[in-house]
Amino acid sequence: MESLSTKEATSKDCNGDSVFENVVRAPDVPVYAVMVAYSKDPSPVKLNLGIGVYRTEDGKPHVLNVVRRVEKLLLDDVSATKEYLPITGMAEFNKLSSQLVFGADSPAMKENRVTTVQCLAGCGSLRTGADFLAKHYHQHTVYLSQPTYGNHPNFFLAAGLALKTYRYYDPITRGLDFQGMLDDLGSAPSGAIVLFQACSHNPTGVDPTLHQWEQIRQLVRSKGLLPFFDNAYQGIVSGSLDMDAQSVRMFVTDGGECLVAHSYSKIMGLYGERVGALSIVCKTADVAKRVESQLKLVIRPMYSNPPIHGAAIVTAILKDREMFDEWTVELKAMIDRIIHLRKQLYDALRDRGTPGDWSHIMKQVGMYTFSGLNTEQVAFMTKEYHIYMSSDGRINMAGLSAKTVPYLADAIHSAVTGIIL
Repeated sequence: MESLSTKEATSKDCNGDSVFENVVRAPDVPVYAVMVAYSKDPSPVKLNLGIGVYRTEDGKPHVLNVVRRVEKLLLDDVSATKEYLPITGMAEFNKLSSQLVFGADSPAMKENRVTTVQCLAGCGSLRTGADFLAKHYHQHTVYLSQPTYGNHPNFFLAAGLALKTYRYYDPITRGLDFQGMLDDLGSAPSGAIVLFQACSHNPTGVDPTLHQWEQIRQLVRSKGLLPFFDNAYQGIVSGSLDMDAQSVRMFVTDGGECLVAHSYSKIMGLYGERVGALSIVCKTADVAKRVESQLKLVIRPMYSNPPIHGAAIVTAILKDREMFDEWTVELKAMIDRIIHLRKQLYDALRDRGTPGDWSHIMKQVGMYTFSGLNTEQVAFMTKEYHIYMSSDGRINMAGLSAKTVPYLADAIHSAVTGIIL
């Protein structure tokens, strides 16, 4: 029987300071803090242009028709099970994902020099790749574009890799600082890892031309740098899956090695399903097999194996010609609408006589416009107009509608001029 003194000691211990007393409150994650602030705002005219998701004209989350169709088929499939997938995920999903980015006729694919593992969307693919490089690659420095997606540094820092930046965005022209980019990559040490965004650069909406990509490729190969592509928006720029994969494919057809993180969040609207893949292109099939064996050891203690449902949706769409075509038509319609919204916003600012050159809205591509608005102007728009967006001025164009463009234009005009419309 437990003694009274023991009980008292136990009670005293339980009532004392927490063992986590020294834990410091972490800062909020900016993009999610914007989401929380938006959700708490009771204003009927509030507008969320922060997190990068595609919304309908009514501002509702958009589920593709082909995705709904596939989910009904999966629901009715009595042969489907919920068994664990292998560590590397669904084999058919991995093969089809590789073909989507590299092309079905890719020599690297035909020579079995590509290893692909299913991961938890683009973020999980990047983190898996970072952990693999930290364990099995001799260079531990990663170059990121300045600016870049806010979560990019976290993946590599968490893996113990060092970060440096290369010039990318020119705030004067609101376009690409191509010469600065070449100069910085040219001074990088041999073997350094370079993270590129394949298309629809986040947050700037500024992509190199194919001619510029070729110059980048030549520099990367001559310097012996290792390219790592974040391929989250394939098809979002041009509406063509093949066209938007050209930057990646030119680094594969030259016979060199690279890493590619795929994501289906944006291009199939599967945000919450967390569907993605990591592909590593190797010199030989034997190296690819060894790389895959080590990727399994990276994944096993992290999440053991990936979820099945999202991968089943993607696989069903990619392997069926009719559904694939239906998907590409829907994707193209989404892109055409974003392009039209860009023109509407540009025209609205021009019609209001808003000071400044807003032509970058039309020149930038993909989901985002890097508006040029500063932190104070963004805060003003949130306070006076209930418009929520990234403090760096990034606007999610896919969160707009024909009805909300005039309201946003009024807010931008007021933020720039100080005159509330």
